[in-house]
Amino acid sequence: MTGPPKGGHYDLCVARGPACASALALTLIAAPLAACRPAPPPPVNEVVALVAPSLPIDPADAAWQRAPEYLAKLVPQDQVEPRLLTPSTPEVRVKALTSGGEIALRLEWADAAVNDTPGPGAFLDGCAIQIPRTLEAAPPDPQMGQAGRPVDIVFWRADWQASVDGRPDTLTALYPNAAINGYPFEARPLEPGSAAQREAATRYAPAQALGNRRVGPRPQPVEDMVAEGPGTIAAASAAPGGIRSRGKGARTATGWAVVIVRAVPAGLAPDARTAIAFAVWDGAAREAGARKMRTIWVPLAVRG
Repeated sequence: MTGPPKGGHYDLCVARGPACASALALTLIAAPLAACRPAPPPPVNEVVALVAPSLPIDPADAAWQRAPEYLAKLVPQDQVEPRLLTPSTPEVRVKALTSGGEIALRLEWADAAVNDTPGPGAFLDGCAIQIPRTLEAAPPDPQMGQAGRPVDIVFWRADWQASVDGRPDTLTALYPNAAINGYPFEARPLEPGSAAQREAATRYAPAQALGNRRVGPRPQPVEDMVAEGPGTIAAASAAPGGIRSRGKGARTATGWAVVIVRAVPAGLAPDARTAIAFAVWDGAAREAGARKMRTIWVPLAVRG
């Protein structure tokens, strides 16, 4: 049996001792083994919605593990006033599933603080997805569409999630450290739940009394909106039977994970593509309205 070739690095290692020679031998063995390893998967350069029999609303559902993840880089909204000049959330991780009639999108991002209590001077955590109303080769402006070319937006907010999860819409729940002696509508002569008691309570909740859609108990933590450019956002008409989209958000070890389920964009099929954009608001960074972190348009495709 012939021995290993002499000369060069081998002779040098032998001269230095057995440990060096052993290291060289291991290197010679490991090199061809490394060449046999499977190549890493190609990078995901678009949001791919896999077809699934059902759509999970829970961000922690195991069904999300099979969906490819797209890493969307966020940039400050610095195109229109009020601008965001200081970057906050750097990225959002996106997964998607579709049942054919609906599409579910899971957004996850890092956020160290929970900002889910509304009030004067309060800033809230939130996120949104944006999809063009019509499939086009060239989508409208990513800054909330443009005149005659609307975009559909679904907006999730942390305080709405807290309300849906059961936090009462009361002063004691929202401000647990407040000292309140009492309110007239809590007087003993008023039977709890009676018409007289409810009428008295509305005097101290004018937003609810006026039907402000931003306050009060909510059936879902998301809201459907439509826009045709900056400053034009408005509530979308509800679909027959109630709210069109639904969602659920939950805290993770590092931030938020939110699932938004909405109707599949008209015309989107396995042989077609559309665009989608994302936005994130960090309450701790005093972000609200136009002050947000956002993406440009990202391709959105369906895969069976």
